[in-house]
Amino acid sequence: MTAPEPLSNALRNTENLSATLLNGTLLAKRVRSQIRKEVKKLTFTPGLAVVQVGEDPASTIYIRHKQRDCEKVHFHSEVHRLPAEIPQRRLIQHVESLNERQDIHGILVQMPLPDGIDAQAVIDAIAPDKDADGLTPVNLGNLLIDRERITPCTPAGVIRLIESTAQPIAGKHAVCVGRSQLVGKPVGLMLLNRHATVTYCHSRTNNLAAVTQSADILVVAVGKPELITADMVKPGAIVIDVGINAVDNRLVGDVKFDEVKEVAGFITPVPGGAGPMTRAMLLQNTLKLASARGQRAPTEN
Repeated sequence: MTAPEPLSNALRNTENLSATLLNGTLLAKRVRSQIRKEVKKLTFTPGLAVVQVGEDPASTIYIRHKQRDCEKVHFHSEVHRLPAEIPQRRLIQHVESLNERQDIHGILVQMPLPDGIDAQAVIDAIAPDKDADGLTPVNLGNLLIDRERITPCTPAGVIRLIESTAQPIAGKHAVCVGRSQLVGKPVGLMLLNRHATVTYCHSRTNNLAAVTQSADILVVAVGKPELITADMVKPGAIVIDVGINAVDNRLVGDVKFDEVKEVAGFITPVPGGAGPMTRAMLLQNTLKLASARGQRAPTEN
């Protein structure tokens, strides 16, 4: 596996920072540029369908960003807005109908789903070869056997951010604070596949600080505002903050940025770090799925 070139010095904001700032917005722009080049080689247009159930305001904003991203790389995109009261059976049938569409190469069901719907059952209904979010059992299971194909978007973005530092992953101690199936578990497996020594921490971990202080690579995804403080971070560590929390009308991560930036070697901001890379990896996954199918979308009469 070849690591991408490191971020240029232009991405390194030295304004009162001890740590190098990992600018996810600029790295995502670089990823989209490469995707546009690859799309030009195809004889058909990659298609992404996003399914939204209900009218969660945050989901609506995220989906709008995803649509704009698709436009930037010349993908076809569709948003399927379904009522919050839709029965689970009908939702699964809708997903299965998208599985049959030859012009749709990637499917994403926007989370969270309304109460009463089993999210995992809906994810299970997505065909693995159309799983743009990398969350079906087949694609998650491939991580366990070191056969990465379509990987979950946020973990894939985290790995790209870490690789952009040009620091080695092999042999390093990586600590994942959080063990969710969306981020913590898969990112730990991906780091393990790159020969890091991986420790998972969670709500029942005793003396969290003692573990995080030993991390060369620290990935935090628990949804607790500014949980990680400077005294919990090893000097020179790579710190990836996946959290995004609204506090007093501002967005903060799970890492106390102003403190930790003085200790870490590399750090992601919130916003502008892991978030843009998550969306970029969704595009990357859709391109992989489209290229693997190698089918031309039907032309309209």
